[in-house]
Amino acid sequence: MNTSDFAKSQPTGKTKAPPKINLLMMFRLGLFQMGLGILTVLTVGVLNRVMIAELAIPAGVTSIVLAISQFVAPTRIWFGQMSDAKPLFGYHRTGYVWIGAALFALILSLSVQVVWQLGNLVQVADGWQWTIEISGWTALLALLMALYGLAVSASSTPFFTLLVDVSDEDNRGQLIGIVWSMMTVGLAVGGITSKVLLNPLDDINASIELVRSSISWLFVVVPIIVLGLAFVATVGVEKKYSRYASRSRLVDREDQITLGRALKILTASRQTGLFFTFLVVMTLSLFLQEAVLEPYGGEVFGMPIPETSFLNTYWALGMLVSLSATGFFLIPRFGKRRTTQFGCISVAFCFILIILSGFTGNVRMLQGALVLFGLFTGVLTTGALSLMLDLTAAEAAGTFVGAWGLAQAMARGLAVASGGIILSVGEALFAKPALAYDLVFGLQALGMIVAVGLLNRVNVREFQDNANRAIATVMESDLD
Repeated sequence: MNTSDFAKSQPTGKTKAPPKINLLMMFRLGLFQMGLGILTVLTVGVLNRVMIAELAIPAGVTSIVLAISQFVAPTRIWFGQMSDAKPLFGYHRTGYVWIGAALFALILSLSVQVVWQLGNLVQVADGWQWTIEISGWTALLALLMALYGLAVSASSTPFFTLLVDVSDEDNRGQLIGIVWSMMTVGLAVGGITSKVLLNPLDDINASIELVRSSISWLFVVVPIIVLGLAFVATVGVEKKYSRYASRSRLVDREDQITLGRALKILTASRQTGLFFTFLVVMTLSLFLQEAVLEPYGGEVFGMPIPETSFLNTYWALGMLVSLSATGFFLIPRFGKRRTTQFGCISVAFCFILIILSGFTGNVRMLQGALVLFGLFTGVLTTGALSLMLDLTAAEAAGTFVGAWGLAQAMARGLAVASGGIILSVGEALFAKPALAYDLVFGLQALGMIVAVGLLNRVNVREFQDNANRAIATVMESDLD
């Protein structure tokens, strides 16, 4: 097998091509991703804050349990293969999207009820103890989080494959850009929705009964809304716009690309390995604060739950502004590598500002630092994704894009878990709560500097010279 075989595998029959998706349809598809952004606020924002600050569940336990949903990410490849080979309701992608969305909405609503049971046991025990009952409810919550992650994977993987099916080479970049931006909109909407629905908790001394009733209501209403968004985003799209049938000759070959073989392809090129190491370090450093940001606002600044849930909105709005602006202005002027380097260094600076805000107790400074963090995160994300396109060989684009999704999910899961663990270590080392949180933010700043060092070793030209040869060698040995 050689790389020319891929071109030979394209269908030669003449069939009428489905219509191209327009801008409105791109935004409609983005509703699904917006829903996932809203759910992110519920899980790593509201639920994380309540477990740590209101129910006195250790940050390390909380972060590990919530991160389990990310650690089932390897199943994404399997779900993608299932959607290729086994249609549901007559469709390869849509059926999986709907069933997965219904399951993750139901599981999330059940999870919060388990959290309340766990909180009751902690209260009765007068603090966290590894009793049989507490261990059992913790294990049940961990199981639900794993099932939640599986449901998200079962829905989101076929959805992203649907994006490939309904797009062509000339409009796929526009579609991905809009859908990615819509997730940022979802983060902002999630923060605003949480603040509105949790208004009864504006009093920081609100009773635990009021906290439970308000948050239980939130975890019923919002998942139902997200399920509706998933349906609206995808209904009728596959039937009208999918090009999957005309590309079906690739199905058997793609079905053979298992996780092990995909990893061999990714590591076959030295430059690919370097870049993916950069991506892991960058993603870890970017999201390490995700599990501690809202508890930081509550414990260090004395902010009530509705105000801390709104913290995600500040950086999400900043990111939304810079996502498109970076592609239009910064990258054409400075190039992808320099733009990404600038983003890393600027994000590190933002973490220093967040640390300083804790020392001063200035809420406005924290909010301003988060807006800047969002702006520079958008710069970093756009630059890194643009570099990713340069480091993606067309002959195995699906493998590279799929592995990027896997690496991102695993790195984010590790970041959520590590953030809580580092916070717990900081609490054991320092008497002042602010210093424990500063340990997390300081490590993030250091990680961004390490990411710059890794990026300096990435050579796009070298990759382009040898990637096709390396991929052809791996595919020939594994797939023939």
